[in-house]
Amino acid sequence: MEHVLIIGGGVGGALAHDLALRGFRVTLVEKGELLSGTTGRHHGLLHSGARYVLHDTAAARECWEENQILRRIAPQAIEPNGGLFVAVDEEDLSFRERFLSSCRDADIPAREIPVAQALALVPALNPEVKAALRVPDAAMDAWRLALPFFATARANGAVIRPYCEVTALVLKGNTVAGARIVDHRTGRSEEIGADLVVNAGGPWAGRIAALAGVQVPVQPAPGVMVSVAGRLSQMVVNRLHPAGEGDIIVPQRRLSILGTTAWLADDPDRVTAPTEHVRRLFDLCAQLLPAVRTMPPHAVWSASRPLLLSGQSRDPFAISRTFDCFDHARRDRVEGLVTLIGGKATTLRAMAEKSADLICRKTGRDSVCRTRETVLLPYRRYWP
Repeated sequence: MEHVLIIGGGVGGALAHDLALRGFRVTLVEKGELLSGTTGRHHGLLHSGARYVLHDTAAARECWEENQILRRIAPQAIEPNGGLFVAVDEEDLSFRERFLSSCRDADIPAREIPVAQALALVPALNPEVKAALRVPDAAMDAWRLALPFFATARANGAVIRPYCEVTALVLKGNTVAGARIVDHRTGRSEEIGADLVVNAGGPWAGRIAALAGVQVPVQPAPGVMVSVAGRLSQMVVNRLHPAGEGDIIVPQRRLSILGTTAWLADDPDRVTAPTEHVRRLFDLCAQLLPAVRTMPPHAVWSASRPLLLSGQSRDPFAISRTFDCFDHARRDRVEGLVTLIGGKATTLRAMAEKSADLICRKTGRDSVCRTRETVLLPYRRYWP
């Protein structure tokens, strides 16, 4: 039985689940707590894809397809509350027809509703909005969506090891044959051998790949999010324009999440939450829900997106949110290493499927993906 070692406790959980269902022996290591990186620190939007239809059709299609799958396999983690895209000014209004047409092209259900109906659905909405469009967005709990993948993977035999940091990759000639780790709970170092190593380190994927002497096109792109106490809306509220700063408010438990800012960074560990970003979020989100303006922050945090570079753009909102996986044997003549980068929490299952398909081809295993239909165990089952 081939042994696959996965580095990264975010999207790596979905990959561990997929590979365990396909009969692989799986070990996953994460340098901190599971989901302590990007996957556990987003604003909790289960994308319909509509947020990307104006500038990133591939990501929009991926999100809508996965939205429907996740509703089936992890319903306990999702609040299917729907979303609104609203035009605040004439510039926003100019995007209305292109937005609706692009949603149709991506098979995303979207329709315009009367502003009066939008105000009835979201009484806190800016009464001056000029148009409102309804889409099948949803809210999700970052941990309660991802942990069921870990729970189900472990129930199917995967070994999950948090607080185990990779310090080196084991190289035998041009082949990666495992990794050296340090277990931060015990202080002990050890070597884990593997037939294949998967680099699923998110914004840290570049550092992990460098341990094998290869480079990957990953760009850390931090962003700030702010929560305020109370649900100002029962629906997700977006601004009707290409995705940018301060243009989305997501209801999450008893909070409202204001998102988000973005910039490019070299070091995913040196991520701050600048005060001016917080102020900007309040100013911009108040144009959607004016009550935001008078509310104090409940919490402020930031996280680095692992963007997949595919062009020359230096605009973090223009870089695609799609994903890819690389076989370094074909790409860099380094056998035994696969890297998975890009994507979003909404597409973590699809990212795992694509990577697992690649791993099956590499190992000669004829095994189809079963994660589209397999209902995940409840997140509480992760703990014994």
